[in-house]
Amino acid sequence: MEKQATIKVIIPALNEEKAVGQVIAHIPSMVEEIIVVDNGSTDRTAEVARAAGATVVSQPNRGYGYACLKGIAYVKSLPIEQQPAIIVFLDADYSDYPEELPLLVAPIVEEDMDLVIGSRATGDREQGAMTPPQLFGNWLSSRLLHIIYGVNFTDLGPFRAIKWAKLVELEMEDTNFGWTVEMQAKAAKKQMKCTEVPVTYRRRVAGKSKVSGTIKGTILAGHKILWTIFKIWMK
Repeated sequence: MEKQATIKVIIPALNEEKAVGQVIAHIPSMVEEIIVVDNGSTDRTAEVARAAGATVVSQPNRGYGYACLKGIAYVKSLPIEQQPAIIVFLDADYSDYPEELPLLVAPIVEEDMDLVIGSRATGDREQGAMTPPQLFGNWLSSRLLHIIYGVNFTDLGPFRAIKWAKLVELEMEDTNFGWTVEMQAKAAKKQMKCTEVPVTYRRRVAGKSKVSGTIKGTILAGHKILWTIFKIWMK
């Protein structure tokens, strides 16, 4: 891939007015466009993101996958010459370190990888940044992906980079908790070139997690992730 590959970032955001501006401010200048998908926020998330220089699109149907799909639809709507070589997905809660984005895109640009996951499991993770159910769920999902597809993931981390053409090829569908594992399972099934890089991860700076912040959210997410792995396997 060309060394000056164009990059766009998609950030799904729900009630992250206290964090999204910091996320945008720390995204490296190598990124051509930052797309924040306001996922039905009731606070000033959209205004803060727009003021920070992001393109803001609205997806009132709440769900992580819904927001990501809306971001993809926006990029697809652009003239072909404005569509990027690489898409990076990044959460709006400032738990990831946006300045580490070059680490994620480097294997695509330099080694022609298709999908790169930012691994919190192998990186520097602040104590308490992930709950025990999250850690176990990531371990179990990663083991299943290895057993079924032979791929070596350690995380389902949301901070990830993928070639735009490959993302389109995956025909993503999930509208909520299964989004991240759907991408990894489909990429593995299609034998795309996948890898991981260690990333730094901290406790969210404000607000409450929409998944791990509640027992219900954790249970639903775990069920959906496992269901998604097996659904894609059986197709």
